[in-house]
Amino acid sequence: MQIDFHHAVTYIVARLAGFEHPQAEVIAHSAQYVDDATCDGTIRFDNGAQYSRIASAHKMLDYKNMDELASHTSWLPFHFLPGNLGEAAPDTPQTLSKADYLARCVCRPGSPIAQDMMQDVIRRQERPYALHRLGIASHVYIDTWAHQGFVGYQDEINRASNITTTRPQRTKALKDRLGNLFGDAWDNVQSELVSKVLPLGHGAVLSFPDQPYLKWSYTNGQGQRIKRDNPADFGTAVRQLYQQYKRYQAYTLNPSAAVLDQTYPEHEKLALIDTYLVKFTDEDGEVRHRQWLELIANGTFGFSQKLTYIDKGTGSWKHAALGEAAADEADDMDDPQYTYTADFLSSNWKRFHDALQIHRLHILNELLPRYGLTAA
Repeated sequence: MQIDFHHAVTYIVARLAGFEHPQAEVIAHSAQYVDDATCDGTIRFDNGAQYSRIASAHKMLDYKNMDELASHTSWLPFHFLPGNLGEAAPDTPQTLSKADYLARCVCRPGSPIAQDMMQDVIRRQERPYALHRLGIASHVYIDTWAHQGFVGYQDEINRASNITTTRPQRTKALKDRLGNLFGDAWDNVQSELVSKVLPLGHGAVLSFPDQPYLKWSYTNGQGQRIKRDNPADFGTAVRQLYQQYKRYQAYTLNPSAAVLDQTYPEHEKLALIDTYLVKFTDEDGEVRHRQWLELIANGTFGFSQKLTYIDKGTGSWKHAALGEAAADEADDMDDPQYTYTADFLSSNWKRFHDALQIHRLHILNELLPRYGLTAA
């Protein structure tokens, strides 16, 4: 999914579920920042303090840099959570064949692994980065609907052919974009592309899985014809995310209550989200994002708020945490040094990165091994 959903729609769902603006703003900003946290490494301060961070996304999808793209560890824990064939965790993990391992790593909407991930977030909300982690997990959770059928590492199952949509111009745009990417070399690199880059994630279909209004189909690398209805899938994701937020709040009030599987009545304005998922049809997610922000500001969903999102530079979370050096994009410098203040420890930027590391550790080292899966 793109910024229109990860930021604006996530904010709306959080507010409808009962979160106040400051909480919903942190959740929604964190959900989108998963796609924008592209730098890793050590932050160094002038007093000798240091902070280590990880990245959850790429700066760009450089399809010519095959090795770097393939080895990045952000795909599986942050964007393509394994679905385990929709099965619950086994009592005792078994040795899996290569084929079975692949099948269980394929992303599935709202899978038991995704449910377990959300329950862990709900149970650990006493931590200072709890809302940031909820936002990160929200990104991963709703991506299980958008990215279903794909796997977060290189495999032929991610190959896509005979791509069609209910908007033929989108199919033409796909072919034109691939041609522009490779130019005259396109014919020469097709075989390499199929075997290396496009079988990673949903690269072969570009942004089709992430556009809320689109209905489309394709043949995957196993020869199966797959039909996708994004409006229906995204509508389901909205309602399931709403349920998770209601459970989070119920657990806040009474941690001893059995609320993790409770189902709550839907807010009537959730149906409005369905309307605009198909009404906003610009291919550019930034354009759709601005349209959603206008709805929020105009009080369409019962609350009026001027919501903004700045991923980097002046006004960003990083700028607030690290000062003017961050506003000047110091990540582009060799070994930048920042001025340390005590406020850094409670900044949204640090808490987000704390939560990012906890999330990846939990997914890769705790949650997936319970299902007999391991990844790096």
